[in-house]
Amino acid sequence: MAESSYKNRRILVVDDEERMVRFIRLNLEHDGFRVTEAFKGSQAIDRMRSVLPDLILLDVMMPDMDGFEVLKIVREISNIPVIMLTAKGEEDDRVRGLELGADDYITKPFSPRELVSRVRAVLRRTETTSSSSHGIIEVDDRLKLDFDRHEIWVEGNLVNLRPTEYRLLYHLVQNAGWVISHDQLLANVWGYEYRDEPHYVRLYINYLRKKLEKDPANPQYILTERGVGYRFVDFRRKKTDELKD
Repeated sequence: MAESSYKNRRILVVDDEERMVRFIRLNLEHDGFRVTEAFKGSQAIDRMRSVLPDLILLDVMMPDMDGFEVLKIVREISNIPVIMLTAKGEEDDRVRGLELGADDYITKPFSPRELVSRVRAVLRRTETTSSSSHGIIEVDDRLKLDFDRHEIWVEGNLVNLRPTEYRLLYHLVQNAGWVISHDQLLANVWGYEYRDEPHYVRLYINYLRKKLEKDPANPQYILTERGVGYRFVDFRRKKTDELKD
């Protein structure tokens, strides 16, 4: 995504510290974003509904309801990308936010460069994965994928994937049969900025397995190649072999 395409993208900043909100606003506006402010959770929900932001920057620690409570409400009604802001930097908080549906987190204090870089990276991931046509992919009788419509079907039921989950699945399926390293997945799905965040891959692989696999503990689609990376089952070769038989 070119830098010019960020112009007028709407960012909702939610933090009870006015100085922090002003710091974020100045730096995002300098980069061409439009910023809307909210200083507590209930206000954030109202602003989200009225402004329809392209992304939400959400602080964890707030007085009326914390960021996790706000995130739960957001995820009940929207797939808007959310980046959590935390002063603690504790792994439990980061994992909890990601499990509740956050797309990323930034630990305070952070630099303007890191802030803008993370916002851009998350917006890139939410863009359409590819403009080319793929048609319906029938992995087997149980799993069907339609990347053109952004629809994933498991046992006849439509499965809801978050943007990052969808993008990760797309890259795995496009390289079905081939092993993709952790570094390759980080670069292709999250971006170069995330080269030092290998836990993202493990976490989101687990999310996908829980939604797609019949038995996540014994996956049949997304296979682990220990010490190397992950591989999506080579369903195309399997179908060719079946036709030969």
